Amino acid sequence: MSILNFVFLAVPVLFLVASVLIASKAVTHGKSRKRTLLMQLASFGAVFAVCMIFPLMAGAAADTTAVDVAKANANGIAYIAAALATGLSCIGGGLAVGKAAPAAIGATSEDPKAFGKAIIFVALGEGIALYGMLISIMIISNIG
Repeated sequence: MSILNFVFLAVPVLFLVASVLIASKAVTHGKSRKRTLLMQLASFGAVFAVCMIFPLMAGAAADTTAVDVAKANANGIAYIAAALATGLSCIGGGLAVGKAAPAAIGATSEDPKAFGKAIIFVALGEGIALYGMLISIMIISNIG
């Protein structure tokens, strides 16, 4: 791997790490949490845009046919779709389990017979993450 490839991989990571450090320092010094969150989202959006634009420009500048570039772009977008399917479903599943599990524990502490009914709702929340992973596997299996 050339040094230029390493730089292209390291710069977005360093940018995001610096953004997190600056945001955490801003919160400890009393800055608005909403402002720091917006700064984090803006920095993520900037890094995402740069990471999407540079490969597209490199693919267009390379000595390849338009079909090869289109296929490479489609594969990249399919990988992003698979990552989004898994990531967002895991976030949704985590939120669902985070709300349902304490309620299930509370219901079980009041009536131990309610455990079977309460645990079903926790399992439904975990199922959301499994469905997202299944969709990701289906997307990745169709790439080629």
